[in-house]
Amino acid sequence: MVTKGVLSFLRERGLVAQVTHEDELARLLDTQPVTVYVGFDPTADSLHVGHLRSIMMLVHLQRAGHRPIALVGGGTAMIGDPSGRTEARPILTRETIAYNAQRFKEQLGRFLDFGNGRALLLDNSEWLLELRYIDFLREIGSQFSVNQMLTADAFRTRMERGLSFIEFNYMVLQAYDFLTLYRRYGCRLQAGGDDQWSNILAGIDLIRRLEHDAAYGLTCPLAVTASGQKMGKTAAGAVWLDASKTSPYDFFQYWRSVDDKDVASFLAIYTLLPMDEVRALSELEGKAINRAKKVLAFEVTRLVHGQQAAEEARQAAEALFESQGGMEEALDGAPSTEVALEELSGGIGIVELLVQCGLVPSRSEARRLIAQGGIYLNEVRVADADFLVTADQLRQGRLLLRKGKKSYHQVVARG
Repeated sequence: MVTKGVLSFLRERGLVAQVTHEDELARLLDTQPVTVYVGFDPTADSLHVGHLRSIMMLVHLQRAGHRPIALVGGGTAMIGDPSGRTEARPILTRETIAYNAQRFKEQLGRFLDFGNGRALLLDNSEWLLELRYIDFLREIGSQFSVNQMLTADAFRTRMERGLSFIEFNYMVLQAYDFLTLYRRYGCRLQAGGDDQWSNILAGIDLIRRLEHDAAYGLTCPLAVTASGQKMGKTAAGAVWLDASKTSPYDFFQYWRSVDDKDVASFLAIYTLLPMDEVRALSELEGKAINRAKKVLAFEVTRLVHGQQAAEEARQAAEALFESQGGMEEALDGAPSTEVALEELSGGIGIVELLVQCGLVPSRSEARRLIAQGGIYLNEVRVADADFLVTADQLRQGRLLLRKGKKSYHQVVARG
């Protein structure tokens, strides 16, 4: 439960990057229920770790008495958001988008209470697919300046490679989403990742122009680690919230193996633990920080997959490591190979690294084991034989390779 100012609480947990009309919004959130929305474009058949920050914003806002709208972008996914991308997104079929949207809805129900209208789950295809083009241009398109749009961060990174006309419409449609939610549900606040800032501002301005009322924007920092690496990318690929794509055990191990420097911020952002407990765990140092990592892994897995799955994942991890004296002891006792840090910085293919360490006799054997799911890097299964191992995967200057259940090898960065 939020006991201090809502905006201050979100900032304390690391969930605020930028905010419009800060003092005004802070007063609004502290004095009356506010309807707030976050959009999720269904470009894949599952949400992933990168979505968790925006989801946690909605979770905390609902716990503070506000009404979240989780907006599945069944309409905007047909265009593709150019924000933060250097290449155009592939155009998906209506059938694929509809299937993905349904999967998103199922997953979002794990985080938010949709009972008795306490939260809404909507799909913008409901209004976007029925638009009359000329009418839309006259009412909505006339409110946008092309010159202003071209200066937005959402488009700037795409200009050199070419920005298609269909992508150019994305900002207008997202702004129209905000306007529609304002008109139908009294939504006054849009939240999302910081890469959505330009799109959010466009919606605020559209509401001001057409409805002569105030609306607000709130963004959270993008999901990156302390080293600047994008979160949710591992040797096994993306870290999905769907248990059939990333098992609860692999999900647990992803959080269990995060860098020491990320533990404090991740506990605040990705769990519902009270901040006093987060601060206490964050003060642990040396080997004791592994206790904080176990709490982090369990709490995030419980939030995403439920109590039983989290317990099973924790028990499986303990059976594997703690029966042998812990991961640290397993690392200390494992054979090791030194690799130049410069070489890791440039990237080494996982197959080449396995052969170089002598963990497998040949490249073909490495590829066979990877295909069979028998190779792990930092206790995350390697799914792609073309995966590139880089310095970003180092944990305290080391990597842990595992073949099968018990064959360990550590890679130590040199120089």
